[in-house]
Amino acid sequence: MKICGTDIKIRGQLIRTASPELEKYELLHDPEAVIDGLQKSGIRVDLFTFMQLMPETSPRYGYPMEWDNLAVLSVSTFDHWWNHQIRSEARNRARQAEKRGVTIREAAFDEALVQGIWEVYNESPVRQGKPNVHYGKDLEAVYREAATFLDRSIFIGAFLDQKLIGFVKLVTDESCTYANMMNIVAMIKYRDKAPSNGLIMRSVRSCAERGIRYLAYQSYAYGKREDSLTNFKDINGFRRVDLPRYYVPLSPLGWAALRFGLHHRLVDRLPESVAYKLRELRSAWHNRKLRPVTGAS
Repeated sequence: MKICGTDIKIRGQLIRTASPELEKYELLHDPEAVIDGLQKSGIRVDLFTFMQLMPETSPRYGYPMEWDNLAVLSVSTFDHWWNHQIRSEARNRARQAEKRGVTIREAAFDEALVQGIWEVYNESPVRQGKPNVHYGKDLEAVYREAATFLDRSIFIGAFLDQKLIGFVKLVTDESCTYANMMNIVAMIKYRDKAPSNGLIMRSVRSCAERGIRYLAYQSYAYGKREDSLTNFKDINGFRRVDLPRYYVPLSPLGWAALRFGLHHRLVDRLPESVAYKLRELRSAWHNRKLRPVTGAS
């Protein structure tokens, strides 16, 4: 739904939490107006949460707050990133993509690109030990999702013999100062060709050419854990930036949830040793249940 010009999503059944749909991609200019609109909407909302974005990292509002984070790369020039901000491992992997026949370039949003994205999404039902939420979607659904925010989107494709084997979608803020990767996905079977490293490289170049000062790669760490994806971000020059996340209770239940920490997922409240074991079990279960589908197709 839209409140005061801002697209709002609501999640949760017991505790209904609202947040801006684009909270990691654009600044919420007038949170007070959105809060007032939610209260007058007639829709039950217990909590409203939103995140402050770069470049302001100090809290600017008086609402209840916790620290969240993003993986952020400060962009000046491509050469500075290449020579000073990334590790040699990432530099070598980015070179591999080109040496192994992968072409990385910006791509126009058209039917051919959507067809390629659909093929990338439908390569495997499991990615990184979790169900691939895009697996099984039809072309129309992929088109609708990819077509969002086109006026502020940059598509970059990794091509092998004209076949799309990976892509990234960057979404900029209104001032074109900040961009975040809405999607970066590459085919698993071409992992040896390092398409993801090539996509990062071209993303930095595209931002530098447009004067975009900050490139974000979603969260640096989720909850208490850092994993192989965190390491991938780190070697490519992304750094953890802690940013305020505000929680505004809109009902007695919202106040209680905030007071007792119920606004967080149960897994985020578990000790990391327990959460790690649960993630291992989840990955093993998904791989066992879903992998045969790939082999049969």
